[in-house]
Amino acid sequence: MRNAHIDTSLLDRAICFAVSAHRNTERRGKGYPYIVHPLEVVSIVATMTSDQELLAAAALHDTVEDTDISIEDIRKEFGHRIADLVEVETDSFIDGVADEDSWHERKRGAIERIAASSRDAQMVALGDKLSNARIIYRDYIEMGDEVWNLFHVKDKASHRWHYEGLAAALEPLSDTFAYKEFVQLVKAIFG
Repeated sequence: MRNAHIDTSLLDRAICFAVSAHRNTERRGKGYPYIVHPLEVVSIVATMTSDQELLAAAALHDTVEDTDISIEDIRKEFGHRIADLVEVETDSFIDGVADEDSWHERKRGAIERIAASSRDAQMVALGDKLSNARIIYRDYIEMGDEVWNLFHVKDKASHRWHYEGLAAALEPLSDTFAYKEFVQLVKAIFG
């Protein structure tokens, strides 16, 4: 049986762009290439939509935050819609302030951005947050509360606040399997 033809040229281009942007980068402390995470995000978003621009944004979601790529580079290469979706997912670091010191402010801003964003942007965000929750859960099973020592902010209660805030912000997607899995993992990690 032959599969129906689907034009994946935009997604293919976004994946190649993300692979290049994240080349030679390890997922923090995991021992595998960083690109594995964006590809998992693509696969999660694909459970909610076949919209190639959303899938492309999922592949590109960390390029601005974690590489030398700018939001203008994404806009020029992939257009306004994809750049806007990536921008919702991009953490805003504060010049001259340590990551740990700006963590709560940045996470509060992210929760507010996601809550106020479109369903499309929320799907990309949910793909990212579910991928992150999966790895935290795996590490939590192996390490228990020592897992929090892997993060800049080591306080479990702060992470609980963050993930419960994300669950509330993403609640418009409660009709998706991805959201249900996310909420289950948050409960499993934080009780």
